[in-house]
Amino acid sequence: AANPAPVVSDTTVFQESEGQLIVEAEHFYNQTLAETRAWHVVSHGENIQIEPDGDGPHLEGASGNAYLEILPDSRRNHGEKLIDQENFSNEPGKLGVLHYRAHFQNPGRYYVWVRAFSTGSEDNGIHVGLNGTWPESGQRMQWCEGKRTWRWESKQRTQDQHCGEPYKIFLDVEKPGVHDIMFSMREDGFEFDQFLLTLDRSLERVEGVVPASKVIAGEAPKPFPKVAVSLGQNQEERLPDGDGSVHVSGERRQWHKLTLTLDGPFARETDTSPNPFTDLRMQVRFTHASGSPDYLVPGYFAADGNAAQTSAASGNKWRAHLSPDKTGRWNYDIQFHQGDGLIGHHDMETREVSPYHGIQGSFDVMPTNKQAPDFRAKGRLQYVGGHYLQFAGTGEYFLKAGADAPETFLGYADFDGTIAGKPQSVPLKTWEPHIRDWHGGDPTWGNGKGKGMIGALNYLSGKGCNVFSFLTYNAGGDGDNVWPFVGRDEKRHYDCSKLDQWGIVFDHATAKGLYLHFKLQETEMDDNRRGHQANDGNVPTSLDGGALGIERKLYCREMIARFGHALALNWNLGEENTQSTEEQRAMSQYIRDMDPYDHHIVVHTFPEQQDKVYRPLLGIGSVLTGPSLQNSNIRDTHWQVVKWTRASAEAGKPWVVAFDESGTAQYAQVPDLGYQGFDGTDPADGKKIHTQHEVRKYTLWGTLMGGGGGVEYYFGYKLPQNDLVCEDWRSRDQSWDYCRIALDFFRQQNIPFWNMNTADELIGNPEFNNGKYCLAASGENYLIYLPDGGSTALDLSGVDGDFSVRWFNPREGGPLLVGSVKELKGGKSVTIGMPPNDPDQDWVAVIR
Repeated sequence: AANPAPVVSDTTVFQESEGQLIVEAEHFYNQTLAETRAWHVVSHGENIQIEPDGDGPHLEGASGNAYLEILPDSRRNHGEKLIDQENFSNEPGKLGVLHYRAHFQNPGRYYVWVRAFSTGSEDNGIHVGLNGTWPESGQRMQWCEGKRTWRWESKQRTQDQHCGEPYKIFLDVEKPGVHDIMFSMREDGFEFDQFLLTLDRSLERVEGVVPASKVIAGEAPKPFPKVAVSLGQNQEERLPDGDGSVHVSGERRQWHKLTLTLDGPFARETDTSPNPFTDLRMQVRFTHASGSPDYLVPGYFAADGNAAQTSAASGNKWRAHLSPDKTGRWNYDIQFHQGDGLIGHHDMETREVSPYHGIQGSFDVMPTNKQAPDFRAKGRLQYVGGHYLQFAGTGEYFLKAGADAPETFLGYADFDGTIAGKPQSVPLKTWEPHIRDWHGGDPTWGNGKGKGMIGALNYLSGKGCNVFSFLTYNAGGDGDNVWPFVGRDEKRHYDCSKLDQWGIVFDHATAKGLYLHFKLQETEMDDNRRGHQANDGNVPTSLDGGALGIERKLYCREMIARFGHALALNWNLGEENTQSTEEQRAMSQYIRDMDPYDHHIVVHTFPEQQDKVYRPLLGIGSVLTGPSLQNSNIRDTHWQVVKWTRASAEAGKPWVVAFDESGTAQYAQVPDLGYQGFDGTDPADGKKIHTQHEVRKYTLWGTLMGGGGGVEYYFGYKLPQNDLVCEDWRSRDQSWDYCRIALDFFRQQNIPFWNMNTADELIGNPEFNNGKYCLAASGENYLIYLPDGGSTALDLSGVDGDFSVRWFNPREGGPLLVGSVKELKGGKSVTIGMPPNDPDQDWVAVIR
C-alpha cells in the first residue's frame, strides 16, 4: 500500500498562464517519504483497503472524478491520540511528499489555494513547498469552515489565529522556467482535490471546481471514470441526512451575496415522497441586530452544494441567500417544515423537521469594497413611489439601456439539461462570437464551460449598457428551449445544476452592472384564447393553466429563492402576457409576498392589448410597479411612454415605464449598417426600413424624454442575429454606443431627471408626436430634444430669471457646446437658437 504509483510521468509539465496555475491533486509525478503515511487516489471503482480510515469516499463534487487522501487516518478528532511524525507533522517535508512539475512564464509571488474536504476537526491541514525548500509562507495551511464539503481555502494557521489568516500562504517564484511544486502531510486523513497558484492577492475564494491548466510538455493525464450516482428510491441507496451543520459563505460585506448552507435531509431532484420542492420547505429569517431589516428568505434544495460544477442531482445541502442592507451583526433562524404539497398551501398543517428547524446563529457584515459599475457598490435597486428606480446604497436614480434580445438567451448549449425543442429553426446557442470577450479569472463551470455567455455579458457591460432580458420558461413557445425543470414537462422537479449555472451567470452580471430582466413566461394563453403559439395556457406545458396553483407558486418561489438576492432586477409576469386581470393580480401579489426584497414587478403585453391589460392594474390597489411596453412603430414610442407615466401618476401610483420592444416584429432594433451586408433594406423584398439612427431618435431618446425609465432593444425576426437565434451582440455595436452616450449624458451633466416631467406643450408639441420633445423642471431645468435638428420656441411665460443654453451631441457625446444663443430671459416665449454645427442632425438643448 505504500508509495502508490503516480498518475503522470516526470516528463509531464503543467503551464502557468496569465499569472495562474491550476492542477489536479491526483496528477503528481512522484511521491516520497510514503512509508508511514501515503497519498492514495480515490476514484470510482477503486477499492482502497487501508485501515484505519473512518469515512467513505467523497467523489460527488470532486474535480476530475478523483482526489487524493493520505492514509491511514488514525486521528480524525481532538480526542484521538496525536503521534508526531506518524499521524501529524507540524514540520513540512517529513511525511507523504507529493511532487508536481510546472512551467512558469511570469515570476512573482504566487498565493496558494487548495480545494479540500474536511470530515473531522483534525484532518484539515497541509504544507506546500517549492524546489526542495519549505518556506515559512507555505506551512500550516488550515481549514475550519466548510466541514463535510469541498472547499477552497488559502489561510495559514498562526499562534493568534488557529483557523488561519489570509494572504500568508504563498510561494515566491523568482525566475521563469520549470519548477517543482511540493505538498506534504500535516494531518492524516486530509482529502486533497486541486490546487491553484495565482499572482492575484485579492482573488476572492472561488466556489466549486476550477478547470485545470494545460500540459505544456509530456503526456496529458488520462481522465478518471465518472462517478456513478444512484437515482433509485430505495432507502438503502440513500446517503445519510445532514447533521444540521450550517455554513455561511461569500464575502461578508454589505450588498454582497451571502449563502447560508444547511446540511439537511438527503434528497434527489426526482424524489416524490417527499418531493424536496413541494413537500419540504426551508426558509430563513435574517434579522439585523438593530431589529431592522427583518427578512424571511425562502430557501431551496441545492443537491450536493456544488451542482454547477458536478452536475449532481442529489445531496443534503439546502440554501438561502441574503444580500445584507446594513453592516454589523446579523442573526439567522432556520425554519424547516414538511407536509404534502405545502408549497402550494402555506396555511396547511405541517410538521417541524428536526434537527433542522430552529437552528440559530449570527455573523458580522463589513462595508462593501466594490466600485461601479458593480451594483454591490450602489446597493439594491428599489421602487420608491416615483417614475424611476433608486439605489438604496447611494441614492442614485437609475436609467436603463441594453438588450431585450435574444429572448432565448438561456437556451445555451453549456447549461445542463438544455434541449432545443426546435433544433432546425432555433438551435442552442454557443455564444461563440463572444468567447474572445471572456477574461482570465472570469467564472466558468463544468471544466471550462460558459466562456461565450460570460464573454457576452463582459462585452455588453463594456459598451456601457446596463440591462439584458431573458425568458426563464418558454416550453411550447417560440424558442421552446428554456425551462428550469429536470424535464420539459416535469414542473414539480427542478434541475439543481442548471439553475446553479444560471446563478453563476446572473451573479457575474450583477458584478458587471447589468440589471436582470426576468421574463417569467411567454404568451399566457392557448390557441382558443388568442390564436398565438403559447407556453402557458391550457396546454400540456401549462403552469396551472394561468391560475395561481401549486406549480405556479413553486415556480415563482424557486426563482425568488435562487435569484432574488440579486440587487438589480425586475420580475416580469410574462412576455406578451394576457392572463386575466385576476390571474395577473394573484401572481403579482404572490411574488410581492414571497420576495423579501420587494423587487420591481412589471408585465408585458401586445400593443393592441395595452389598455385592456394595464388600466385595471393602475392605482394603489395593485402591487404592479410598471409596464414593459411594446409597440409596432418606433415613432409611437414617445407618446406611449407619456401616456402611461401620466395615467399611472393620475391613478395615485406612478409607474416606472420602460420600452422593451419598440418597432415591428419584423425589424425593430436593426443591425448596424454594414453588418453581414445589411444595407437598411428588407433582405426578402428590398423594401427600405429604418436604421439604427432612427432607433436612436425615436426609441432611445423618445423614451428618455417621455419620462421613461429606459429601453431594451428587441431584434426583428427578418434580420441577421434576430430575437431567437442571436448570439452576437456586436451586430448592434453602434446602437450600444448611442445607449452609453445617452446614459453618460444624464449622469455626467447631473441632470435631475427624477424631478422632471414631460412638457412637450412648452415647445409647441401638445400631441407628443415625433417632431420634438421637452423634459422639464419648470423654472429650473429644460431638456429639448430635436430629432431633426433646427431650433424651436420655448414658452417661459410666468418664469423669472436668466437661463443658459448649451447643446449636447447625442451621436458622438462629449462636452456641452455653445450654439447661436447663449442666454435666455424668462417671462415670455423665446427662441433657443441653433445648434453649434450640423443643424440637420439630432441635438439636445440643455437650458438651465
